[in-house]
Amino acid sequence: MDTRYGTVQVAATVNAGRLTAVRVLHAPSDNGRDQEIAAYALPRLTQEALSAHGAAIDAVSGASYTSAGYIRSLQSALDKAGV
Repeated sequence: MDTRYGTVQVAATVNAGRLTAVRVLHAPSDNGRDQEIAAYALPRLTQEALSAHGAAIDAVSGASYTSAGYIRSLQSALDKAGV
């Protein structure tokens, strides 16, 4: 999903109707600050998504655009998987 700072795209692995893995395919990385935010936020978002078994997760403080893009991309992937 496009955000103010770039695209966030994830792929979801679903097994027996449950989210079992999330892989980040693309994240904003145009500058050091983008890379810092991605390095901080994306692992936390992934951990939270796996714990919640879905995209109903909270945004990471200080990474609101990245979080929103991650959540929208994950929900889109889950919708395509029929979850």
